[in-house]
Amino acid sequence: MTQPTPFLAEVKEAVTPRATLLVAGVLALSLLFITSYVGALHDPKPKDVPVGVVAPPAVAAQAVDRLAGLPDSPLDPRALPDAKTARAQILNRDIDGALVIDPAGTRDTLLVASGGGKVLALTLQTLFAGLERTQHRTLRTVDVIPADPQDANGLTSFYLVVGWCVGGYLCASIMTISSGARRPTPRRTLIRLLAMAVAAAVAGLGGALIVGPILGALPGSLPALWGLGTLTVFAVGAATLAFQSLIGLAGIGLAILIVVILGNPSAGGALPPPLLPPFWKDIGPALPPGAGTWAARSIAYFRGNDSAGSLLVMSAWAVGGVAVALLAATLRGRDRDRPESAATP
Repeated sequence: MTQPTPFLAEVKEAVTPRATLLVAGVLALSLLFITSYVGALHDPKPKDVPVGVVAPPAVAAQAVDRLAGLPDSPLDPRALPDAKTARAQILNRDIDGALVIDPAGTRDTLLVASGGGKVLALTLQTLFAGLERTQHRTLRTVDVIPADPQDANGLTSFYLVVGWCVGGYLCASIMTISSGARRPTPRRTLIRLLAMAVAAAVAGLGGALIVGPILGALPGSLPALWGLGTLTVFAVGAATLAFQSLIGLAGIGLAILIVVILGNPSAGGALPPPLLPPFWKDIGPALPPGAGTWAARSIAYFRGNDSAGSLLVMSAWAVGGVAVALLAATLRGRDRDRPESAATP
């Protein structure tokens, strides 16, 4: 008669130690997901938003001092010579808005750019409207770079980049998982990187076509968006392959941590950077979702201005991912060959 399997033994068979570790890792990621998203987005407050002040010198200096001295420092004001300069700096993404003061009347004009984020434009409008009322003045708002009517809440750029990022780490993960437990060799890693480049070009073109000609949700140069999409997908994919070369399948979790849990809430999508808390505001530009969202908005609404830094960040992730993936595969190959060499007389 067969003896019944002890309960603890059945538990170990049903949930192996490796599965327990994986479940613990997933639970940790889920809690970090909640912490990151809620921490970044639950209480938006403007902080050091760069704005211009256009007025005669004496009036401008007084207004700059008053705005700079507001509690909690919501604004970072600077005097500008005229409205034309203010518009140019908004287009260059040097400032997010400008107050044009009419010294001969009581009605001033606020210049905003909803193309850079509708939430930020509305925040500036609300803030300045309240300040104007305390001075017994009225405010007229002019959107000098409006978001496209089909770009709901200015989020299309963000969702586009998130889709590209997801495609990057999923493609890289599938390439590794499909090979089973085999360690990556330099040749195999190079082939995967080349395949990743092809997939990135296809995903980049597809995303640009969907938001552009197909749905009409985002303006801007189709070739420029295609190039950005290709770079974004490849950068995230190469980084994911590098993580997997270093720490195996756990590298997928690390990619999710960096791109999804830390990268998405800090990307400036739902809340533009000036409205994010310090930690997320600081890390956002250095991570692929943040760099990609900034570049996509620049291409769509600001003629590509101030996108060089974001493209350099993406390039660094791509080059670093390629270098680390190939180096890790090479070193692992040497470690694997060393016992065989030592055994040879």
